[in-house]
Amino acid sequence: MNAGDVSWEEQQAQDEPVYRAQLEYLLGHSIFYRDKLAAAGITSAEDAGGLENLHELPFTEKDELRASRDEQHPIGRHLAASMDDVVRIYSTSGTTGTPSYIPLTSDDLDNWIEISTRSYGASGLSAGERMVTTYNAGPFVAGVTLDAFARIGVCHIPVGAGNTERLMAAVQLLKPTVLGCTPSYAMHLAEWAVERGVDIAVTSVNKILVAGEPGGGEPEMRRRIEEAWGARVTEAMGIGDISVSLWGECAQQDGMHFSGRGFVHFELIDPETGDSIPIEDGAEGELVYTHLRHRAAPLLRFRSRDRVRMAVGPCACGRTAPRVRCTGRTDDLLIVRGVNVFPSAVREVVGRIGGEVSGAISIRPKTRAVKQAPPLPVIVELSRGVAQDEGLASRIRQRLRDELLVTTEITLVQFGTLPRTDYKSKLVDWTQSG
Repeated sequence: MNAGDVSWEEQQAQDEPVYRAQLEYLLGHSIFYRDKLAAAGITSAEDAGGLENLHELPFTEKDELRASRDEQHPIGRHLAASMDDVVRIYSTSGTTGTPSYIPLTSDDLDNWIEISTRSYGASGLSAGERMVTTYNAGPFVAGVTLDAFARIGVCHIPVGAGNTERLMAAVQLLKPTVLGCTPSYAMHLAEWAVERGVDIAVTSVNKILVAGEPGGGEPEMRRRIEEAWGARVTEAMGIGDISVSLWGECAQQDGMHFSGRGFVHFELIDPETGDSIPIEDGAEGELVYTHLRHRAAPLLRFRSRDRVRMAVGPCACGRTAPRVRCTGRTDDLLIVRGVNVFPSAVREVVGRIGGEVSGAISIRPKTRAVKQAPPLPVIVELSRGVAQDEGLASRIRQRLRDELLVTTEITLVQFGTLPRTDYKSKLVDWTQSG
């Protein structure tokens, strides 16, 4: 067992008084939560109860936080600390409009760095290693990972996104042992190398830490990346409003360990009903987070929209925290004649077809809605040099029908047709939907 890694049951007992103190702080400093909890009939921390009563409190939604912003409250009415105490302000990408701002006090920042060092430490990152990364982390919460690398003692080589030649030059000349990127980009780099006759399996890279999107835990995508690079792949996962790299996978590669113990409490819920789901082996649901030690903009029962499969059994690494594998985002979900379809699950099933496909797919919904009438159009890219084959398309259709219970319309396209990315891949293309 790692130092300080108490049993999960003991951790819950330790979190109880911390959670109650956080509630006191919320009610005393957050206009947003004072009003929100009052509307639910809760005016004191005693009214709210302890962790065993947490499921009775209302959820917090991202849209609520956005709606709480105005000219007088540019961060939002959930800001619970004086701006004089804020030492860093990150922002989201702002793809839906005005960026959301995420403030941190000095203690908040230190806690986030500690969580990230645990996550990357689980993956085997250690002092003295050289690590090249492709994240444009500066203004975004991923910037905390830069602080975490420094605390671990890593020699960090930040290259940033959008310059594959510069990245591969750094790999060849500076001999890093670790590559940090999205799984989509790791796959893109493998294809880039094949096209140029570069054998990346013999480079110095022996660990690839992927994050930023589901995919690193998909067995077929992981196999393809590891085979191309001759390196072990582990993944990490976090969420900007709560903390970066909240989960980190160890060398056992059996899911990401929770790295936020003592700082964040998590629940599992049914994304459709909101009902709590017990934390046990094989449980599936959406992660919901509550800050335990946060000052600038603490959140209570924040819905992540990340759907995961849980594991709580012993891990050979000695860590006692539960593990998860992300199976998709509930806000990416498509429903085809009553069947829930996650785009990442479609990619995984198609990828297992074998060497005839590149692993790249694109789902093209006919209507701009969650519910879709069958068949669901799916573009599947062939491997380099593979010819069109209706038999292959039929096989893919049948495999998706057997494994995901979804009827699809498969269109095969030549290698290189679908776009590649140095960041997050978009598995659903809405441009042709009505």
